[in-house]
Amino acid sequence: MSYEPLRAPHTETLTVRGLRHRVTWWGDRTPTPVVLLHGFQDCGATWQFLADCLPPEWSLAAPDWRGFGHSEWAPGGYWFPDYFADLEALLDMLVPDGPARIVGHSMGANIAQIYGGIRPRRLAWLANLEGFGLPATHPQDAPARYERWLTELRQPFRDGRYRSVAQLAALLRSKNSRLTPERAEFVAGAWTRPAPGFQGSGDVELLFDPRHRLVNPVLYRREEAQACWARLEAPVLLALGDTNDTRSQALRAAAEDTRAYLRNLRIITVPGAGHMLHHEDPEVLARHIVEFNRSCG
Repeated sequence: MSYEPLRAPHTETLTVRGLRHRVTWWGDRTPTPVVLLHGFQDCGATWQFLADCLPPEWSLAAPDWRGFGHSEWAPGGYWFPDYFADLEALLDMLVPDGPARIVGHSMGANIAQIYGGIRPRRLAWLANLEGFGLPATHPQDAPARYERWLTELRQPFRDGRYRSVAQLAALLRSKNSRLTPERAEFVAGAWTRPAPGFQGSGDVELLFDPRHRLVNPVLYRREEAQACWARLEAPVLLALGDTNDTRSQALRAAAEDTRAYLRNLRIITVPGAGHMLHHEDPEVLARHIVEFNRSCG
């Protein structure tokens, strides 16, 4: 049995800083949508489960980041600050007349939370789904990081090819048993396209640019991210999965640590959900987001 969406999506293509970007919409194309920002290796279409649980009158817009989903690949590679500029350009097109309401997952939430400190008046609120940033690094890590990057540049890319959508769906479920078979199949279909040269065989390949797998040669400087967070004025809802294990304990500790930087923070948990909580329990997550939106006026 396949997943049957309750809200039919429609898409458009926007040119963002010279690259074509796919935007998936649910509801009318209004100038005040809630903007949904996906995480690493994901795409906008898999917000479908959450879209089905949010109020039907809400207009939702979910872009594919550069190099992911159906957005164009960047010929010069990928550098994190580009996503701040992409988000600003997207918000100018999608939410041109006022502060934006944003739901972001993982990488998407990290981008939005840092951007919200760079442009403190551009966000109305942020629902951050496990977007904590990366662990702090140290200058002495730089030589090994640069060496690893140079080595990876000389290696062939993995092609991300699978025999079928069903094979990828089974792999997703083997790594995340909380994902239902129907949702796993939907996600696998959204992440892939027919592999070139294998017409009729059922082979599929991942849509995202394999260069995303290269290690970033630039060390992550957590202190800089925290300095941006401290300038964020918009309310933040930080949503965590909660599976009652050591991971959940570490997440709760990390969440409490963010209180030192975010002046208007609310932390909630989704029981039984892991990192992909918007895929695993969108119903509970949607209720928290609706209540948060109401509390923000």
